[in-house]
Amino acid sequence: MDCPVLVCDENSTEAGTISKFLNSFIIKNTPKKNSYLHLNENGLSFNSHTSEGKRELRVDFLKGPMGWRLKRPEHEKQLKKAIGKTSDSLTIFDGTAGMLGDSMIFLSLGHKVIACEQSKIIYLLIKDACKRAENELPFLKNLKLVHGNSAEIYKSHGTPDLVYLDPLYPENSKSSKRSGDVALLRTAIELESITDIGDEIFHEFRASEHKKIILKRPIKAPLICNKINYQIKGKSTRFDIYI
Repeated sequence: MDCPVLVCDENSTEAGTISKFLNSFIIKNTPKKNSYLHLNENGLSFNSHTSEGKRELRVDFLKGPMGWRLKRPEHEKQLKKAIGKTSDSLTIFDGTAGMLGDSMIFLSLGHKVIACEQSKIIYLLIKDACKRAENELPFLKNLKLVHGNSAEIYKSHGTPDLVYLDPLYPENSKSSKRSGDVALLRTAIELESITDIGDEIFHEFRASEHKKIILKRPIKAPLICNKINYQIKGKSTRFDIYI
């Protein structure tokens, strides 16, 4: 792993914990190139210099797109259909936590979530976001956030009610430009040399004991496995259901 440095004005306990987890260094001056993590009063962010300038990724559950989604969970029709009608609180294993977008909706609907993220950088970002939001979002007490290989971690968590997988979509070959948060997620993953972020994850879970797998895919993407039970389709996204 090509560990990014941590920029922090003060060598706090939190900074020390982060640098130890990453096996990285703490510095005070912002690098003029390469990628780095930055810890300040606003939380933790991942920054990367590109040909288009410096980009920053900070996860926030209280405002922006995620804050807006959490204020209208009743509009998440396709996601709710994929879960299925139930008045019970389900235990959902999110094997591709990412920025926790859909898992936050699951939590807001009253379910429990075990979210696993393989990238150390992304794990730190969402852990920091949870810490900043815990007083405002009481349902976060029903989240168990874990770092590591999700297929291996799954084996020690019995058989949850369902497995949710949302691997990064393939890059659009029609465009050479990267933009937005997804581009920074890819940069973090590349820094850590993580390669099993696509079909491989699904096949590992498919081979494991499970009750139900929900696989999120682009609407026009080919099926990963033909032994599918049914699909829930939106305008640009679909959910492939395997039981």
